[in-house]
Amino acid sequence: MTYEIPELEGEERAVATGEAVGEWPLWEVFVRAKRGLNHVHVGSVHAADAETAIQNARDTYTRRSEGVSVWVVPSALIHASDDSAAMFEPFEDKPYRHPTFYEIPDEVGQL
Repeated sequence: MTYEIPELEGEERAVATGEAVGEWPLWEVFVRAKRGLNHVHVGSVHAADAETAIQNARDTYTRRSEGVSVWVVPSALIHASDDSAAMFEPFEDKPYRHPTFYEIPDEVGQL
């Protein structure tokens, strides 16, 4: 199985896919420990394609039956938010987003 990275071209694409240094591309690995839980990022593996990445991830991160499901995602396709504090500050200028305008009835209770 192959994958395309349409957003990247030239040297950026070569580095992201491993073509620049003659290595396999990097894949991020997510494992679900048991049914009903979320997949959790556990690390990375290098592999030529998705099928090989899953096998490498299984061998590396679930050797002792720690998981029931493995996801792999090409690292070059992951986009993250910036680390600026403004990105995660509360919206003080939008008070309607916070439930402060009414009293909670006693029947509902508090958590």
